[in-house]
Amino acid sequence: MSKDGNTLVFPTSLAEAVKWGRKNSLWPMPYGTSCCGIEMMSTLSGTYDLSRFGAEVVRFSPRQADLLIVAGTITTKMGPVLRNIYDQMCEPKWVIAMGACSSSGGIFNTYSVLQGIDEIMPVDIYVPGCPPIPEGLITAVMRIQEIIEKGLPRQPMQKLTREDADNAMSYRKVISDSILDKPCASKLNQKQ
Repeated sequence: MSKDGNTLVFPTSLAEAVKWGRKNSLWPMPYGTSCCGIEMMSTLSGTYDLSRFGAEVVRFSPRQADLLIVAGTITTKMGPVLRNIYDQMCEPKWVIAMGACSSSGGIFNTYSVLQGIDEIMPVDIYVPGCPPIPEGLITAVMRIQEIIEKGLPRQPMQKLTREDADNAMSYRKVISDSILDKPCASKLNQKQ
């Protein structure tokens, strides 16, 4: 109680208080493998100081972390290990894919590199760049905080089928659906 007799009580619901606590106390688990890991370390250092945004307590135990930051190239042999780390994290949990390699495989379009960690786990935020800048990771953490604050539902993980992936990379299906199905296209074919 203050000197003038007013109490400092903020009426709120328990759910709002829990969201506020989760938003301001993220415990990240870093998983840095290459040059993106160096950028992640610089974000955690004193120059950029990620702790200003409530993500100060870096945990190297998945059971104590609720934010997984995957920075760098993930090979197919690392995939099951990374998925195991993700599965050991307590709910609710969030994932940031930092850099081109963890987002899409980067320049390594080979059999031994995962073409994005979204092949093995759901990803909430993608940080672009090769290497990404520390401000990108800070923005991603702030976006995760916004998701927590608003209580937005997590997007379900969707794995494309082989046919969907082939159609996404081919113009044949797009051309046949958009041009040949129009009435004017059939008139052109009749004139020829």
